[in-house]
Amino acid sequence: MSASHVPSTGAGEQSRLPSLTGLRFVAALLVVLSHAGGFLLVRMGGSGESYSQYLFGAGNKGVSFFFILSGFVLTWVARPGDTRMRFWRRRLVKIFPNHLVTLTATVLLMLYAGIAVTVANTVPTMFLVQSWIPDFDVIQGPGTNTPSWSLACEVLFYLAFPWLLLLIRRIEPARLWRWVGAITLAIIAVPFLAELLPNAPRMQFDPIPWWKYWFVYYFPLTRLLEFVLGILIARVVLTRRWINLGLGWSMLLTVAAFALASQLPGEYGRVAPTALPLALLIASAATADQRGRRTPFGGRVMVWLGEVSYAFYIVHFLVVTYGPIGTAYPEFWMEKWSGPQALLDVGLTIAISLALAWALHGLVERPLMRRWSRPAATAAAPVTPDAPDSPGQEAAPQGASVN
Repeated sequence: MSASHVPSTGAGEQSRLPSLTGLRFVAALLVVLSHAGGFLLVRMGGSGESYSQYLFGAGNKGVSFFFILSGFVLTWVARPGDTRMRFWRRRLVKIFPNHLVTLTATVLLMLYAGIAVTVANTVPTMFLVQSWIPDFDVIQGPGTNTPSWSLACEVLFYLAFPWLLLLIRRIEPARLWRWVGAITLAIIAVPFLAELLPNAPRMQFDPIPWWKYWFVYYFPLTRLLEFVLGILIARVVLTRRWINLGLGWSMLLTVAAFALASQLPGEYGRVAPTALPLALLIASAATADQRGRRTPFGGRVMVWLGEVSYAFYIVHFLVVTYGPIGTAYPEFWMEKWSGPQALLDVGLTIAISLALAWALHGLVERPLMRRWSRPAATAAAPVTPDAPDSPGQEAAPQGASVN
């Protein structure tokens, strides 16, 4: 097989990417710990408050991992016979049912807690357009299910994917690494561009001015760069241009990048330092799976946790807000937590979130995907033109699901 051909991912072992599914749970857990543990460290005061920045930073990197992974996996499973309408239908059926269930729960819990339910904090979120609106209350208003902002970015990714993949497939394999470098530089440039935005208003729990924070972290167009990076790095692997960086080394590189990010000021450490290392980590894990190597993330338990990770991600903030930690209630902000109490509350939050995720995945996400993700054949335009280097399978490979 020449270097320009994609390895077959139709039905064999090469189509299996269980390690990426396991890593999805690790990324989701980082986000959960950043919200559950980060808030409690703030309330513990002293050294606990100073350490909270590291947990909050870990959550940022978990979201970035999801965005890059989406581009990687969608590219990995793309097939020439697919159509745009079928693709969009599958993606929307995947994300909207869980989203609408948790949004309904959010509104009911807000009413129960006496938090105002307004057009601003519900309607944009319902249609997953809240991240386009640079308003703090719209994106992360009190009592709302804040993590759903990332789904607004994913909607843009899905809409753009057919054309992005078409363009990126035109890049000669020998030039793919140059494009990886160019997109990485574009990601690094984003916080510098943010300096052109106003320095007000200031955020209560973050030194970054709101407009700059929104542009770097929430704005779908700037986050689209990470998705494109995922597409490019998938093409690198599929066209056999991978540099054979081992999983262990890519993990060390990611940890080092996270350490660097924690030392950078404000918006400079949110996304830029870790985007490329995370992309390399994803490619390393996929390569290990391709070659039949065992990894710590590809076992049965990790794969199951990865399968429920979207539900885990989308439901956990409601548990943080209204559960044992209870950030929605005034008592949380008036008391200081002890270490043992904080550990207990974080453990309970994770356990409750996992139980709810299991139910949401089994009762909503999976049944609706089976029922509605495959419509009758249509004459819609294909996602990509038929090409000899396109993997030709109907569904995502086992262990390679995306949000």
